[in-house]
Amino acid sequence: MNVINSNDAPAAIGPYSQAIVANGMVYASGQIPLDAQSGELISGDVAAQTEKVLENLRSVLLTAGSDFSHVVKTTCFLIDMNDFSAFNEVYAKHFTSTKPARSTVAVADLPRGAMVEIEAIAVVV
Repeated sequence: MNVINSNDAPAAIGPYSQAIVANGMVYASGQIPLDAQSGELISGDVAAQTEKVLENLRSVLLTAGSDFSHVVKTTCFLIDMNDFSAFNEVYAKHFTSTKPARSTVAVADLPRGAMVEIEAIAVVV
């Protein structure tokens, strides 16, 4: 197993790794919309937060030797299912060629007051 730490994504805020590579697969921890340099939650609506989450996730995947076209599964967490349409519009812009399997669920709360969190499993290229 290899631990992945991308300098272009926020550091883990707990006892976990940004991602682990094992047996040719990347298991990326959930990303929330934190600024990588300050570690602070970005402001904005769910679309802006989703964009930042995917930017952070992309950085982790690239450091691990993968990218969005090799993601096989995502799990997405929203604090309000009324945001699903806006979230989905941003998400669709990032997964164009290969659309991974996906689960999207509503949760009561997310770390640091985030509106969205996304985790992914991808193939190492």
